[in-house]
Amino acid sequence: MLWRLDLSELAGIILLSLRVSGSALFIATVLGLPLAALLALKRFPFRDTVINVLNTFMGLPPVVVGLVVYLLLSRRGVLGFLSLLYTPGAMITAQTILAFPIVASLAHAAIVSVDPLIRQAALTLGATPGQLALTIIKEARYGIIAGVIAALGRVTAEVGAILIVGGNIAGYTRVMTTTIALETDKGNFELALALGVALLAISLMVNLALRFYQKLGRPEAGAG
Repeated sequence: MLWRLDLSELAGIILLSLRVSGSALFIATVLGLPLAALLALKRFPFRDTVINVLNTFMGLPPVVVGLVVYLLLSRRGVLGFLSLLYTPGAMITAQTILAFPIVASLAHAAIVSVDPLIRQAALTLGATPGQLALTIIKEARYGIIAGVIAALGRVTAEVGAILIVGGNIAGYTRVMTTTIALETDKGNFELALALGVALLAISLMVNLALRFYQKLGRPEAGAG
């Protein structure tokens, strides 16, 4: 079995994958959750339009996102002065664009699906607008977390966008998905499969953590 990367290189690839995807997910969540709450709890002009755009952007083709980010960050692009092209920063930017509409749309759906009786009960008890919003968001937390997990799955499995803006540079912008594609083209299926197993293991651990959190939040479910 011929492996063309040593263990230190493999560790670097896995850690970079986690850093890029984790950073993109964090930014998308920080930006997406407030927007989701605003869309769910407030009425304002063009609200429905924003919701429709977010729902449409959930299916953004990754290569299109990669192309747009590439054009923006290229030397002649609007953001070319940042010198981010072919860096992890460009990869984070592309993955954030992919994750943001997923987080915002699914979180919005979770918040609007909260039982209206909870809102009425909170208002009856004299809750302020801020307290009311926090109460509704707390009730929707499992749906929100599921949306964040869905966004994580999207970015960790992404190849096209980060390949375009990152360049798949060994030791710098090469992550698990791009390495799998590269090694498969080379016929190095053992390494590609090993990295595929690592991706599945990460996904499994995240979902197990979510399941554990859900059980902690619902102790009464196990009491029956």
